[in-house]
Amino acid sequence: MFIVSPSVLAADFAKLGDELKKIEKAGAEYAHLDVMDGIFVPNISFGAPMISSIRKASSLIFDVHLMITEPQRYVDDFIKAGADILTIHYESCENPLEVVRYIKSKECKVGLSIKPATPAEAIYDMLPELDMLLVMTVEPGFGGQKMMPDMLEKVRKIRKYANEKGIKIDIEVDGGLTADNVGLATAAGANVIVAGSAVYNAKSPKEVIKKMKEAALSNPFVD
Repeated sequence: MFIVSPSVLAADFAKLGDELKKIEKAGAEYAHLDVMDGIFVPNISFGAPMISSIRKASSLIFDVHLMITEPQRYVDDFIKAGADILTIHYESCENPLEVVRYIKSKECKVGLSIKPATPAEAIYDMLPELDMLLVMTVEPGFGGQKMMPDMLEKVRKIRKYANEKGIKIDIEVDGGLTADNVGLATAAGANVIVAGSAVYNAKSPKEVIKKMKEAALSNPFVD
């Protein structure tokens, strides 16, 4: 299943409730919520209280991406705030598998994200534990960057490995995705697409999401 998860970082924070309704009507299934602490990445965004405040305004799946150091400290807070999927970074703590299992124990879907410098092979053993693997196609921390095309080979390797091992997993890509290049990502094996400014800044978000879905159907992963 192909899923579009628009990044709230590109939304108008003065009217977030309306912005979420807009992307839901446009055909998005998820809302991607980037939490940044200014330590793990060089930027600060928002935390659990903001997510809790907008949870009642939307029925979208809240796809919460924790770009924070030692994320287990805040797992309970983000689940309570309304996260449906909680993604941590492989590089953000000493024992990411322990945090993944903790999130699972709370009956929340769990994802793991890897930065551009982290090789695909580093997370192969963890794939059976995950609901989703997020491959960053830019250096995390800021929106509006251009996609790093060489990251798609990493996506291809992970999807091929998962298929060979019979592992069912969503592969998400985040960074510089547009209607023009989303077909490259789905052809590599991604099925969840994070898009920020490409959706929120569009004259017609519905048309952009429609084009993304058409491109995905035209460019599926083939082993």
